[in-house]
Amino acid sequence: MLEMTDIGVEDAVAYRVGGKITEEEMTSVLSIFKDKIDKGEKLVVYQEIESIGGAEFDAMVEKLKFLFDVGLSHFSKIAVVTHKKWIHHLADFEGKLFKNIDMRGFSIEDKDKAIAFLRNA
Repeated sequence: MLEMTDIGVEDAVAYRVGGKITEEEMTSVLSIFKDKIDKGEKLVVYQEIESIGGAEFDAMVEKLKFLFDVGLSHFSKIAVVTHKKWIHHLADFEGKLFKNIDMRGFSIEDKDKAIAFLRNA
């Protein structure tokens, strides 16, 4: 399940993940990304992970095609919010790996800090 949500940050693409992500859900969020890129906007992303149940193979293919077509240069800030500490560490590591993207992991309790982080994009 991937559902769009509103965090009160005008330019952010915000969504919640729980369970398995379908191809339709992945295509939906990627089309929002593409629309913003086509308008010349940088991507500011809020991702709240409730649980991870994987993704359909076709959903992953869509994500890889998107990344191959547009790359990572359009991403500005990404906040990953979850109760799983290993995902915080992964997000922080990716933030260091991809130097042009300010990516950070936040606990569910620090959701307000994640939103404040994105507001300053």
